[in-house]
Amino acid sequence: MPRNLKEEVVFTAIMAGLMVFVMVCYNVMLVQGFTKGFIINSLSEYPGGLLVAIILDLLIVGPIAKGLAFKYIINDYMKKNVVLIGITISVMMVLGMVTCMSLFGIIMAHNVSLASYLHAWGFNFIVALPLQLIVVGPIARSVLGKMQSVTDTKTETQKSAGQEIE
Repeated sequence: MPRNLKEEVVFTAIMAGLMVFVMVCYNVMLVQGFTKGFIINSLSEYPGGLLVAIILDLLIVGPIAKGLAFKYIINDYMKKNVVLIGITISVMMVLGMVTCMSLFGIIMAHNVSLASYLHAWGFNFIVALPLQLIVVGPIARSVLGKMQSVTDTKTETQKSAGQEIE
């Protein structure tokens, strides 16, 4: 888990960047298939989707998902296991982000109806959850772990040298 704002920003950038890229490509392919315009359309949809996803992640879905997870789902046993906490929060985040980003997608496609929303939600969820748990989550946590390891090593070196830690 991120321990400070810098780590949170890097973690969110990796997580949102990869998830949005894959999900945009997936949704463009669902709508138009793998045609000549697939890459151009995917790349043109990416910046807007990424911006919305980062805002939702940092300001709405992330705080709500973490709050609900720690209040109602994560118990004392789970608190002893960082992996269980990570999986729980990941599932909560996927539920929230798929709910919001599916709505964003159908609005941007000018295809707003309950049927199209439920269709988009279902198709996005079946890809987003395994993508998050098997691919993107482990990549983001690995990068975060390396960042934290470097920071911890630097802190230990400063402590042993008697320097002040900022």
